[in-house]
Amino acid sequence: MKALLSLVPYLKRYKRTLIFGFVTVLMSNIFTVVQPFVIGRAIDSLEQGLAAGEMDESALLGFAGMIIGFSLIAGIFTYLTRQTIIVVSRHVEYDLRNDYLSHLQKLPLQFFQVTPTGDLMAHATNDISAVRSTLGPGIMYPADTFITFTMVLAIMLSTDWQLTLLALVPLPFVSYAVYRLGKIVHKKFRERQEQYSLLTTKAQENLSGIRVVRAYVREKFETVAFRAMSHDYLLKNLYLARVQSIMWPAMYLLVGFSMIITLYVGGLRVIDGALTVGTLTAFFGYLLMLIWPMVAFGWVINILQQGSASMERLLRIIETAPSIQDSGRTDSGLAEIRGSIEFRDVHFRHEGADADTLAGINLTVPRGSTLAIVGYTGAGKTTLVNLIPRLYEATGGEVLIDGRDIRTVPIDLLRSRVGYVPQETFLFSDTIAANIGYGVDEPGEQGIREAAEISQILNDVTEFPKEFETMVGERGITLSGGQKQRTSIARAVMRKPAILILDDALSAVDTYTEEEILKRLRTVMKERTSIIISHRISTVKDADQIIVLNDGRIVEQGTHQQLLETDGIYAELNRKQLLEKELEQL
Repeated sequence: MKALLSLVPYLKRYKRTLIFGFVTVLMSNIFTVVQPFVIGRAIDSLEQGLAAGEMDESALLGFAGMIIGFSLIAGIFTYLTRQTIIVVSRHVEYDLRNDYLSHLQKLPLQFFQVTPTGDLMAHATNDISAVRSTLGPGIMYPADTFITFTMVLAIMLSTDWQLTLLALVPLPFVSYAVYRLGKIVHKKFRERQEQYSLLTTKAQENLSGIRVVRAYVREKFETVAFRAMSHDYLLKNLYLARVQSIMWPAMYLLVGFSMIITLYVGGLRVIDGALTVGTLTAFFGYLLMLIWPMVAFGWVINILQQGSASMERLLRIIETAPSIQDSGRTDSGLAEIRGSIEFRDVHFRHEGADADTLAGINLTVPRGSTLAIVGYTGAGKTTLVNLIPRLYEATGGEVLIDGRDIRTVPIDLLRSRVGYVPQETFLFSDTIAANIGYGVDEPGEQGIREAAEISQILNDVTEFPKEFETMVGERGITLSGGQKQRTSIARAVMRKPAILILDDALSAVDTYTEEEILKRLRTVMKERTSIIISHRISTVKDADQIIVLNDGRIVEQGTHQQLLETDGIYAELNRKQLLEKELEQL
């Protein structure tokens, strides 16, 4: 239940609405609680009239009118209660979902490398909805129950305190039963939600990798695996339903004992003349009113346990502090980045790893120059460039931008001035124009067209029926690999960044297109810094400086010609690629 206390700041935003909601709960209960008293008076009036042989129909009509009026007023206040407290729960759901997504966007890449996407989606949908379902009833019904119980108990005690105490004897057992079953509900609901996360992850992976599934003819295998997980989810749901189904009969049974005690003891008091029939009837009415608070208490405990389990799961994400963020060292007055980069004895190690991914990196990249990075797979090339926009944080040494520690530069400014085309091309399920202009608030048609021309995607786009308004499908599935890469390059160029990073971004284009892209980029990036990662020597040979990474260290550094003369890894890669080219020509 402690997890739900974290929602208090959200509720404070709507405290005026909640206060009004509590007032409507109070008014609704006042006009509801008075009705059994009116009914009792009506029965006593009827009994007296029958005994005297005189029937006062106008009095009965008056009592009936009062009951109708009180019921109508109580109904209006009940409606207002739902329009305030329940509506607040919807607003809190909206705020919580927005905060959840905002927080996810602040978490480092390492978090997403160990957390399945389907699990995060389950939190955003199922768990937040469960919290919302808890909040409305979890606020409204406890307030309603407390007020009803207090008012009704006071009236019953004032009517006949001995009969009231006897009638209440079974009720503590209701509370105990609810407590015991509530703990089981909490545990089983959490297990069910965790299974739902696994199920969502499995479905998301199957849909994202549908082409691989079909290519390897694994449809049946995946269907069987999904069915097994789905069946496990079904079993957990059924077990939870069985536990919940025990709660209601147990409460009604225990409350039934109260009815029996009241009927027997109250009947004897009527026979003895200690109570009138009308008073006993009113007493029964009030006892029936106590049944709902007891039932509501059990129901609220049930949903609170479910909401608490979901909120605990959400808090595991929300309370994960972003490891990369602005701090007291950040210079908030900094307004521009020119683009010079320096690495001073930089080390980086992934969390939980036994060895450094990068070790002792010392490198200077002057503003407006082009740095090329080559090396074998797993050498640390992508990790190195990820340190520049602080997607990763160096675990040792310093990364400097324009001569200042990168940790003093506001993250938003830093990333807004870096154009990054990652190794894994990602396009949104939108138009080509929207994907190219994604990083700019007001891209403009001319700007999009110029960026597309630089990346050599313009000719392809003009051949599409809808040109730039062509929808690319999920992850750009309707485009070829080369088209996706060129669209991503256009998106990076569109920002006119101070630093442009191309992480193997030309691997899917032919050598002619590659040369055209690089030629246009040189014109655009004259006063900007470029970093190119590639396995092709043809891509990097014209760079101002080239470094070769091996096992996280710079093992070679220089120009294309200098590295050929060194006759190391770079020269070996060049010879292999020249040989491959000759073989292709044969």
